Amino acid sequence: MTDLLVRLFVKNHESVEDGKVRSSYGILASVVGVICNVILFAIKLGIGLIINSISVMADAFNNLSDAASSIISFIGVKLAGRPADKEHPFGHGRFEYIAALAVSFLIIQVGLTLFKNSFDKVLNPEVVEFNPILIAILGLSVLVKLWLMLFNKKLGNRINSTVMKATAADSMGDIIITLSTIISAVIAGITGLKIDGYIGLVVSIFVIIAGVGIAKDTLEPLLGQAIDRKLYIKVTEMVESYEGIVGTHDLVIHSYGPTHRMATIHAEVPNDINFEEAHETIDQIERDVLEHMDIFLVIHMDPIEVNDIFVLEKKDMVIDIITKLEPKASIHDFRLVNGDHSINLIFDLVIPYSYSTKEEQRLLANIIEEIRKQDSKYQCIITIENSFVAEE
Repeated sequence: MTDLLVRLFVKNHESVEDGKVRSSYGILASVVGVICNVILFAIKLGIGLIINSISVMADAFNNLSDAASSIISFIGVKLAGRPADKEHPFGHGRFEYIAALAVSFLIIQVGLTLFKNSFDKVLNPEVVEFNPILIAILGLSVLVKLWLMLFNKKLGNRINSTVMKATAADSMGDIIITLSTIISAVIAGITGLKIDGYIGLVVSIFVIIAGVGIAKDTLEPLLGQAIDRKLYIKVTEMVESYEGIVGTHDLVIHSYGPTHRMATIHAEVPNDINFEEAHETIDQIERDVLEHMDIFLVIHMDPIEVNDIFVLEKKDMVIDIITKLEPKASIHDFRLVNGDHSINLIFDLVIPYSYSTKEEQRLLANIIEEIRKQDSKYQCIITIENSFVAEE
């Protein structure tokens, strides 16, 4: 069903990196979400009024909030698809994140309202009428939500959309909520226990948790996320595949929406290379990365020693010492300045974010101590950095 809808309503659906195609995917998901949730809202509200169930009506308004969320997502996707202009040279892709954030606040507000109504129901319980036909209809809504979850998850994975993946997670929460509502009605019908208000509280808590989860997922790209390790490997391997590039470090990627990314990276080149040729290589890499990965990449060249055996031996010595002290640490930009009375070892040290200031200073002291054990003439000039890549 999902593939059929995609083929019918998304032109050039295989070109998932194309901004217009992504917008079409987003619009399709939004329209389908609105239609399904409005239908479910009408059915559940009618059921809730007939059997006098606050939990059923709570579930109905949760579907209404989902429909409103789909409308906001639709607007966000349309705005995100606008081209770059002089005020916004990186496009309007972040509108998608802003729309999802607005959706999360709406969901949280609905959850808080439902929590209040359910709490009132706990204090003043009422009898819930049990009707097998109505329970069956609620069961059907679970199947609809299950399909919506799989629909959004599949499209979200296909175009790597954080918003769609969050919507899929929200649908999973709705499934649990509706199942809880069914359980409440069944227990009330069999035992006569008035637990409707308590189940309504559970429903409202699920709604609030879903809203907070979506807010968290959408705030992260707005605040700036660590680089996904798979993307990091993909970019660095591509840059390092070109002749004349010895290594890379300090990759930084800024996201201006799912299809608008800008990155900077330091590319290590031999210090005896012809710099005009190196510059041509760098320009070619930047063009190729933009064409094949849709990332606007700016490359900074770092000349490094590749021939001096003495320098390379000292670099290997430092790497060996650091690896033994902290396997997760690494170095780059290693240089050696040989003086009359001392030998300066200059390098940048990359350590995990989990290190406290005290642990950082202890590691630094241990590194300097172990290096000076090799030769008292060694003087270390170390710049401490943190990686921009997500830690495993």
